Amino acid sequence: MTRKTMTNYTAPSIEGSPECIWAAEANLGEGTLWSEREQALYWIDILTPRLFWFRPSDGARRAWQFDEEITAISERAEAPGLILTLRRGFALFDTTQLPGAGAKPRYLHQPEPERPNNRFNDGKCDSRGRFWGGSMDFDCKAPTGALYRYDADGRCTKHDDGFEVTNGPTWSADGRTMYFNNTVLNNLYAYDFDMEAGTVSNRRVWHRFPKPDGLPDGMTTDAAGRLWIAHWDGACVTCHDPVTAAELARIVLPASNVTDCAFGGADMQTLYITTARNGRTEEQLKSEPLAGGLFAVHIGSPGVPAALFAG
Repeated sequence: MTRKTMTNYTAPSIEGSPECIWAAEANLGEGTLWSEREQALYWIDILTPRLFWFRPSDGARRAWQFDEEITAISERAEAPGLILTLRRGFALFDTTQLPGAGAKPRYLHQPEPERPNNRFNDGKCDSRGRFWGGSMDFDCKAPTGALYRYDADGRCTKHDDGFEVTNGPTWSADGRTMYFNNTVLNNLYAYDFDMEAGTVSNRRVWHRFPKPDGLPDGMTTDAAGRLWIAHWDGACVTCHDPVTAAELARIVLPASNVTDCAFGGADMQTLYITTARNGRTEEQLKSEPLAGGLFAVHIGSPGVPAALFAG
């Protein structure tokens, strides 16, 4: 891995400390998604499994209980509700369903019938409305995970393979680079991204965290093009130069397993951060009572709206 030692990007302003706004005790909090049209945040607990909705203007909350893992979400452009990944693949969910138990998503495609020990994990849409999702080994050990692109016309394309645990993706501000993580190996990859074709090439290791900083999990890109990355077993989110990978800022969380982050709020300057209780012993959780909570911190510069699924 080679990269320049001088950063080309300025450090963001972080205003205050992160506040726990929902002590949900999520087993595996993930999937932060700000809805501009609803002015609300969606997020998930993969393993319980639950879908949450939070509106900061009045503190309103909703929660749907699913029958299997719900792992990543994006809003639809042409209909209410979400495209999401469940345990086995891509599905749609109508969020006008009443919250509570028995949420009923509708599967669209299950691309891995030959890999019964896999489940899907992280994912999001690119700026053309194509949903990118990664699969992974349930036990986080075998390199059986893959990277897929699901299009609104129903096409599903595998673009890479051989991952233990997939996380991300996110894109550079110019859309020419896609970042994607293999969490278990501590590899943050960069690909050349062809926006017109919707393809990736030239995978290379872009960054690795120092050992005390844990492992790379979910991430997002702000309006200035900087990357914000959650640290599993690292108790923080860090902000990075997208070219050199130099660390520009750090947000420390009162939970070791930090899983995902996304910008939202009326001014797109609130960073929402999910955490997990999974992987911590009961003794460890005594010193991390807010583990599994949803956190928020104000940043002095905005993020960008989440891309919508073109369907």
